Amino acid sequence: MPSTNPKTYESTTSRKVAFLGLGVMGFPMAGHLALAGHDVRVYNRSAAKAQAWTQEFKGTTAATPREAAAGRDLVFCCVGNDEDLRSVVLGPDGAFAGMNPGAVFVDHTTASANIARELFAQARKLGLHFVDAPVSGGQGGAQSGMLTVMCGGEPSAFETAKPVAMAYGRAVALLGAAGSGQLAKMVNQTAIAGMVQGLSEAIAFGEKAGLDMLQVLEVIGKGAAQSWQMDNRGKTMIEGRFDYGFAVDWMRKDLGLVLEEAKRNGARLPVTALVDQFYADVQAHGGKRWDTSSLITRLK
Repeated sequence: MPSTNPKTYESTTSRKVAFLGLGVMGFPMAGHLALAGHDVRVYNRSAAKAQAWTQEFKGTTAATPREAAAGRDLVFCCVGNDEDLRSVVLGPDGAFAGMNPGAVFVDHTTASANIARELFAQARKLGLHFVDAPVSGGQGGAQSGMLTVMCGGEPSAFETAKPVAMAYGRAVALLGAAGSGQLAKMVNQTAIAGMVQGLSEAIAFGEKAGLDMLQVLEVIGKGAAQSWQMDNRGKTMIEGRFDYGFAVDWMRKDLGLVLEEAKRNGARLPVTALVDQFYADVQAHGGKRWDTSSLITRLK
């Protein structure tokens, strides 16, 4: 659910929108759309979750993605992976089958750049618009409405979606043609993987050296070593608390997308490949749903 600290929503024209997928991210994101004054219709594979959403927010439910998308100006989506995305977009009960010509589909799933290009091309054939728009900020960012949204697609479709997406975003940017949003998310996850491993090693080293690491992080966090990971995960890493945040399973899925794309474009990612295997170690020791900062458990 959205944060108890209410967000101030930018004034924008109320639109008829649909939201497909009410997981840990989609549930609060759809909620922010309703709180911002939009007419929201939701779909979730589990109908009970959709009903729970309507008990918390003003809106309606639909039995299929097609029904959810019918007559909507914009259709937003946040599901698990490429195949989940295809299942709610394509086919006789998919969203594309119900959308009016000129409507915009905005996909917040972290998926491959290939499927973004595939669905963009399919949408164009049907007279629709498709924007790939993965997000960064995790469950906390979704709840507070402070996500970063990285977009790929046509400028006109982006400009239509941006003021509506700002209901749950603090930054919504167009980064290029179809697939560019997904590629930018891969850059984001690559950077995070390296930073978390570096922070893990730094804390483990300092503890072995006998330092008070809470005090050390307080000091070095004001210098060149400062990062979001240090500010938000350093203390809990020291305390061994990993029962929140972005799960290891999700990070491994995302890094798999990165490494597959790197095979195609020739990028060399030795550290990313190594950290991916470190996360596999964490999974093997029961940490599949731990926060990604649990990398430090390998070093203790």
